[in-house]
Amino acid sequence: MAFAASSSRADDPIKVFLLAGQSNMVGYGRVETGVGNVAGAIGSLRYQVNSDPDNYGHLVDAVGDWKVRDDVWVWSRQSEYVYQPPGSQDKFASGYLTAGFGHDAHAARTAFGPELGFGTVIGDYYDEQVVLVKIAWGGATLAIDYRPPTAVADRGGTVGAYYNLMLGAYQNALVDIAAQFPGQEIELAGFGWHQGWSDRVNQTFNEEYEANLADFIVDVRNDLGVANLPFVIAETGQGGLQESDPLALSLMAAQESLVDFNKYPEFAGNVAFVDTQAFWRNAGVSPRNVNFHWNENGETYYLIGDGMGQAMVSLVPEPNSMLVLCVGGAASVCWFGLRRADCLANKASIVSHTKGSDANVRLAACTNCSFKQGS
Repeated sequence: MAFAASSSRADDPIKVFLLAGQSNMVGYGRVETGVGNVAGAIGSLRYQVNSDPDNYGHLVDAVGDWKVRDDVWVWSRQSEYVYQPPGSQDKFASGYLTAGFGHDAHAARTAFGPELGFGTVIGDYYDEQVVLVKIAWGGATLAIDYRPPTAVADRGGTVGAYYNLMLGAYQNALVDIAAQFPGQEIELAGFGWHQGWSDRVNQTFNEEYEANLADFIVDVRNDLGVANLPFVIAETGQGGLQESDPLALSLMAAQESLVDFNKYPEFAGNVAFVDTQAFWRNAGVSPRNVNFHWNENGETYYLIGDGMGQAMVSLVPEPNSMLVLCVGGAASVCWFGLRRADCLANKASIVSHTKGSDANVRLAACTNCSFKQGS
């Protein structure tokens, strides 16, 4: 089901979320092919839709085509590796959110990353237009490639070429967002981070990761001009709950340490951590045996994005209340003060929605409803 824009959407700030990292943010989750490269086999997102429609059926329409969400627009700049000179082989893609914005978003669109699950959660949460700006490079390290200025000042080195490129790419994205949605205010609402493998496998980089990530959060906020910008960290949890490699455990602990608010009180209420180890799926139920890319498992990548979205929702301000007129079963249902996501959660179809001062008028005009509730 496509979501029709509300009459008030053009007057609201566009909610922009920047998603950054390395290849697992680029995305290698399989859309259609699973084990044995067979269409619809286990390990693919298609398999999840077919086998678990209660949790994944919302991603397709009545005939099984992947839905395209016109309330979430994606702008991506990414590459499969940190090529030199930096950015020289970057690929660009843009369009409304659907399955396929992974490593080949500019071409065949056979893969996806965390943007799909994240965009689904965030798109349901907001009535405003959402834009995902996805900037990622495979193999990028935090210690070198994304090295933030404060890390350089405190511990030496050089500001990462890809740190600067990320900031420049975001400015380029703003130009394209303004062209896509002319006349609308743009608000940077959050930052999602899924990176760590290339630091996880290097002892020196691993030992510095916690300090580098803390500096990265502070510097990104300063350079983007948004104090306390909500920031979500998705764990580098490959190997799952049975992982025992000391470097792996050390890096995961470093990532989680950023939500130790006794240690980092300045991050309380504005930084969240997503434990991803439970999303690990073994190679036997995945398209490929490539642990650094989560075995290219479609379920895994969707769950990571969904987890990041849920974590982001816990950080961002509550949206304005709105009136939702829904049809659920044989009877009409009217809610005031609920978002359309709440309507969908009650297995209802959206007829229309609004918010602001008009909501009270619409609620009073709602008749022949089996249920009414004030906020």
